[in-house]
Amino acid sequence: MKKRSIIPFGPQHPVLPEPIHIDLVIEDETVVEAIPSVGFIHRGLEKLVEKRDFNQMAYVAERICGICSFQHGMGYCEAVEHIFGVEVPDRAKYLRTIWAELGRMHSHLLWLGLLADGFGYENLFYQCWRVREKVLDLQELTSGGRLIFSVNKVGGVIRDIPADQQRTILSTLDEVEQELYAIRDTFFEDYSVLSRLKGVGIITKEQAHDLGCAGPFARASGISTDMRKLGYAAYGDLDFEPITSNDGDSFARCYCRMQEVFQSIDLLRQAISKMPQDNELAVAVKGNPDGECFMRVEQPRGEAVYYVKANGKPNLVRMRVRTPTFANLPGLCEMLKNTQLADVGLLVLTIDPCVSCTER
Repeated sequence: MKKRSIIPFGPQHPVLPEPIHIDLVIEDETVVEAIPSVGFIHRGLEKLVEKRDFNQMAYVAERICGICSFQHGMGYCEAVEHIFGVEVPDRAKYLRTIWAELGRMHSHLLWLGLLADGFGYENLFYQCWRVREKVLDLQELTSGGRLIFSVNKVGGVIRDIPADQQRTILSTLDEVEQELYAIRDTFFEDYSVLSRLKGVGIITKEQAHDLGCAGPFARASGISTDMRKLGYAAYGDLDFEPITSNDGDSFARCYCRMQEVFQSIDLLRQAISKMPQDNELAVAVKGNPDGECFMRVEQPRGEAVYYVKANGKPNLVRMRVRTPTFANLPGLCEMLKNTQLADVGLLVLTIDPCVSCTER
C-alpha cells in the first residue's frame, strides 16, 4: 500500500508569482488530490462601496489587480453605464478597446516570461519581459500609467490618444511583432520546452465545460468562448475569432496565449484604422444610479463578471466581482490529479493565476 502525505504548496514558493496556497495529497511522487485555500491576501475591496461613491469606485475597481487593472475599471464602468442607460461616445469605445488590448499584450508577455522561468529558461524569460517593456511604454505614453491607467470614468474616458501617439503605437507594434516571431519559435519548437509542456496537465473539453473554466485555459481545451464576441466597447466593429486548441495540455495553453498576443496586435491596428474622428470622450452622467446590472468582459485570464446594484444614492448597495482565476480553480485542482509533484509549480502557472483578483 502506498503511503499518502500532505504537502502544503505556497503561499510562498520560488516558482509562484502569486501567493496561491494548495494542499497536495500525494502518493510517492504522484498527486492524487489538490485542495485550494483562499483568503490569504483578502482586502475587502467590494465592501468599500459603503465608503466610496459610484464614481470613486471606478478607481477602486482598477486596483483589484495591477496586471488586468484596465479591464476591471472598464467592466465596472460599463455595468454602471448600463444602469444609467447612457451610450458611451464611439471614440471612447475605441480608446477603451486599444487600452484593453495593450493590457492583454503585456499580461500575456508577463505570463510567457514567468512560464519560461518556471521551466528554467532565464534567457527566454528576459526576452519576453524586454518586449513587454515596449508595451508598458505605450501604456505610459497614452494613459500616464504603466499598470494602473485610471482613464476610465462612468460615461467614457478622461484622456484621448492623439494621432501622433497612434502612429507611435503602430510603429512600436511593428517592432514588437518582429521580435515575437523568434520568441514564438522557441516556445513552439524547442525540444526542452516541448518536453515540459506537451501532454502535461491535460484537461479535456468535457472537463473544462463541466468545471466552468474560462479564458485561454478553456480555449486550450477546445471551448470557443470569448466575451469580446459580445461586442462591448468597439469589439463589435472588429474582425477576429477566438483562438483555440483541442489538445488541452500545458503546451496548448501556451499556444493560445502566444497567438493571442499576435491577435491583439491585429486588433490594435484595426481599432486605430477605424478610430472615429470626433473628439467626444465622455457623456454627462447626472444623478445617481438606480437598478442593477450584470456585465461580462474578457480579461487576459478569461471571463470576468461584474454585478452592480444601486438604489438611487451615491453609494452602491453592492458590487460583486467574479474573476477568471476563481472560475479556473476547480479546473486546476482536477488538472493536478495524477501528475508528478515536480510538475505542480509549472501546472499552477499555466492557468495564469491572479490571487489578488480572486481574494478581493
